[in-house]
Amino acid sequence: MSLHLNLSPEMEGFVREKVRTGFYGNATEVIRDALRRMQAEDARLTAWRAAIQAGDNELDRGEGIAWTPRLMDDLTRIALDATQQGRPMDPDVLP
Repeated sequence: MSLHLNLSPEMEGFVREKVRTGFYGNATEVIRDALRRMQAEDARLTAWRAAIQAGDNELDRGEGIAWTPRLMDDLTRIALDATQQGRPMDPDVLP
């Protein structure tokens, strides 16, 4: 597939600079990487929205846990202990 793009001078300069520094071999690689990053971001946002909906559904069913400072302290301790033991962080709690 062939696609021709018109970029603003600023965007064109950005692409040229990425190629000039050697991080990318050509402008096509820059655009492909940008598109892959956009796809990954879209997937991340879709998963985030689904997680929020799942949480809302749990709350609607009365499955929620009331937030308290003690609960936050307990969760923080559990996360720190896991990190110190080398266990990976749950991706659902990462930004």
